[in-house]
Amino acid sequence: MPVSSSPHPALSPAFRTRSPHPSPSPAPAVTHLGSHCPEPRLPTGFRYWTSKRDGEVALRQEGAFTCQPPVTVHDMVMNTAIKYANCIALGSKHRNGWHLLTYVEYYEECRRAAKAFLKLGLERFHSVGIMGLNSQEWVIASIGAIMAGGFSVGILSTNSPKACQVIAESSEIDIFVVDNDRQLQKVIQIQGYLKHLKAIVQYKEEIRTRLQNLYSWRGFLDLADGISEDTLDRVIDSQKPNQCCTLVYSLSVTGPPKAMMLSHDNITWTTVATAQRLSYKCPPEEQEVLVSYLPLSYMSAQLFDMWISIFVAGALYFAQPDALRGSLVDTLQEVKPTTFHGVPWVWDRLLDSLKTNQLASSPFRRRIDKQLHPPLCFSLAKKLTFNQARKFLGLHHCRQFFNLGLGLPRATMDYFLSLNMPIFELYGLSESTGIHTLSRQQDFRLMSCGKSLPSTHTKMQSEDEEGIGDIHIWGRNIFMGYLNDEENTQEKIDVHGWLHTGDLGFLDTDEFLYIMGNARDIITLSSGERINPNPIEARVKRHIPIVRYVVVVGQDAPYLCALLTLKCQVNTDTGEPRNALTSEAVAFCRHLRSQSTRLSDIVYDGDPVVLEFISQGIDAANAEVSSDSAKIVKWTILQTDFSMVGGELGATTKLKRAVVAKIYQTEIERFYEEDEES
Repeated sequence: MPVSSSPHPALSPAFRTRSPHPSPSPAPAVTHLGSHCPEPRLPTGFRYWTSKRDGEVALRQEGAFTCQPPVTVHDMVMNTAIKYANCIALGSKHRNGWHLLTYVEYYEECRRAAKAFLKLGLERFHSVGIMGLNSQEWVIASIGAIMAGGFSVGILSTNSPKACQVIAESSEIDIFVVDNDRQLQKVIQIQGYLKHLKAIVQYKEEIRTRLQNLYSWRGFLDLADGISEDTLDRVIDSQKPNQCCTLVYSLSVTGPPKAMMLSHDNITWTTVATAQRLSYKCPPEEQEVLVSYLPLSYMSAQLFDMWISIFVAGALYFAQPDALRGSLVDTLQEVKPTTFHGVPWVWDRLLDSLKTNQLASSPFRRRIDKQLHPPLCFSLAKKLTFNQARKFLGLHHCRQFFNLGLGLPRATMDYFLSLNMPIFELYGLSESTGIHTLSRQQDFRLMSCGKSLPSTHTKMQSEDEEGIGDIHIWGRNIFMGYLNDEENTQEKIDVHGWLHTGDLGFLDTDEFLYIMGNARDIITLSSGERINPNPIEARVKRHIPIVRYVVVVGQDAPYLCALLTLKCQVNTDTGEPRNALTSEAVAFCRHLRSQSTRLSDIVYDGDPVVLEFISQGIDAANAEVSSDSAKIVKWTILQTDFSMVGGELGATTKLKRAVVAKIYQTEIERFYEEDEES
């Protein structure tokens, strides 16, 4: 697949209206800080945070790397478009093949979108809400909104109309950009409540509903002809790196969503720091190839897919809408990415897919059935060559593999490592522009999230006897604040600019970070003892390989209990978990001399062999804890695996503990009923 061409084209008129290397708008800096504990001296009138949409913040500048001049998003995009104008930027699959855009075309489309937004009345510091699956229109609308002086606001396609309304009202959305009629209907349902809404743009499917303020994508771009290049340039020139350009929403089960404000500098600085730390290639030496499939409203995915690919002039290809339901591997095989990132659920599904493919051969299956566990994963891997496994997944051109979500099972990591595919862990929040620490070839330790980005800082506060403490972080990647929420912003960012993450972890002697859970996850028993469930859950999964999820419960109860799910296949059409166990789980049951192939065989029919093995696994996990309070007293296997469709998992397949507790309240209460009766 072609990925690059001559980097020296003739410039279009749009480029010639601005200097190829513009001087960034001035932003306040701070003086040099201490290497381990920054104590800032801020310019008069500036703070590290703001909750105002038109606010400006001081940049955390220290050291050689952080003193790189701050630039706006537009200037980063434009500089790449000038330098690599004819290199392929975006690829979208249509019926007749791939539709490709070069960087000069990409930039010009973003400018057209920006002018069209201005024509529709987008106001300074107001928002464009983008709700749809990943596509070239998604990224063009996002960059166009920023160029036009607005905020780009990514909205999950799974959000309810009510959630969309809350986001639209708080971010003052002037224009909604949606991909299909299903998303359009959500906007129509709430538009009577939205005082700022001026227009809606639908970029996929034929428009079925006729509205005066509704535009097709082509009709929307045609509006650009009504705005001059000079008008757009004046808006672009008014932007400063320390002003907000993007809002990232965090939906909470217990409260209203929080809008995290990210500045131009948050995005551009973090992009450069990450790309340089990971040694990405650039044309003409070689062009990086990436596949976009994780929701772009997820900041880590946006950072890697949109911003890093722009900075290194990579070719970004968009996966099909059903990528997470089964077609992702087909796209990977066709595109052959050079870098791949997934969340734990995706890595587990790729592992299942790989094992299912290899187990399809009956002679091979018979050989595997005879293998003893725990070497099952490794013995299976030894039957394959590294190249065969990588080629089956479409990852044979990849140089780097990343896990963007916490909680990758050790068994999954070990399996891919045995195929010479080390998965590098990252750590970051939306409040840290998606990333703060990362692993790489030179800095890799199992179960660690690596080291901090250059010129950023990580420290532990309130450490316990095991050295585990609250993680605080500092750097130019730290967000501006929560929009219109000064109280929560001040709680999150202290006066010295440290972000209080809420996560728990420790640093080893070589400054590698290890995450041990979140303060919100801590369970307080009725005795008053506080228990971190994350290490307990990891131990259970290690001892019981057929378990997919473990959720330890026991808030205000006398002891801990656990909800377990087993590894089940997924309905590729609906995303719902099936009753059938994965091939790996079936093979493991065969090793135990059990004939179970379905979840119901174990849950309803009470397979004694599997249940006894799970009981022994719980006992083995309990034997490793130092306190009786940290032992699991009771457990149950749930009647289904967790899924995004079921609500237990978020858009990036992160476990939603509060939702699980609500959905399975009956099962949790049943654990303690006997105690109440006695």
